[in-house]
Amino acid sequence: MSLKGKTLFITGASRGIGLAIALRAARDGANIVIAAKTAEPHKKLPGTIYSAAEEVEKAGGKALPLVVDVRDEDNVRAAVDQAVAHFGGIDICINNASAISLAKSPDMAMKQFDLIQQINMRGTFLTSRACLPWLAKSANPHILTLSPPLTMRSDWFAQHLPYTLSKYGMSMVMFGMAEEFREQGIACNCLWPWSTIATAAVEFALGGEAMLRQSRTPEIMADAAHAILTKPSREFTGRFMLDEEILRAEGMTDFSAYRVDPETPLLVDLFVDPDKQI
Repeated sequence: MSLKGKTLFITGASRGIGLAIALRAARDGANIVIAAKTAEPHKKLPGTIYSAAEEVEKAGGKALPLVVDVRDEDNVRAAVDQAVAHFGGIDICINNASAISLAKSPDMAMKQFDLIQQINMRGTFLTSRACLPWLAKSANPHILTLSPPLTMRSDWFAQHLPYTLSKYGMSMVMFGMAEEFREQGIACNCLWPWSTIATAAVEFALGGEAMLRQSRTPEIMADAAHAILTKPSREFTGRFMLDEEILRAEGMTDFSAYRVDPETPLLVDLFVDPDKQI
């Protein structure tokens, strides 16, 4: 199956994994709504909604760049309305926008705590809900959220409780919506990377250049997302998948092309058991 002619509403699509998913869909000839906050160039982070739109158009898709803050209900609803007016509907919602802070409980300011909950969990709920009326009209509707499997390990919660709550909250939204909208045929799934992914968050918020070398490129997540989004929505919902896991199920066995540095061992991502055999 192809995403040709499908309309994807992707939050945080101005860079990183969101942009990679947009470009993979664009190569099929999809319509991409780039719903992100970055309208002006950042001094450190590459990409704006407008540069992302140019890349999407060059890749073969059609783009609509919109300034969107997923915490703002009126803003999200207006963006969805604009997307529908421009492309005629919405077939796929990608909840990619996310904030990260790995501070321990005593060290996190409540303002920061509220921020990551609002962007991650609340933003996922709000964006998904705003898209639902239009997804219900699609022939193969999907909501895909970039959040981890719901493995209830207390040691993972203890390491960075506020962030873990926010990411598991995103997954819980999908867990509930998958059943709530099963009869309507709206697939709700989660996708998470097995290894760290070479994004601005990894470079500037986590481990710098050393961690980048231990990572895979965002294209592995884009290819895994494409594999999910082209499946029949009534038959594939309520899943929590790792990128390599879904691609192996598609028949892929060689993942070397995704490695930033083939000579450096990969670093297993947060919320993934390092001993897990895929």
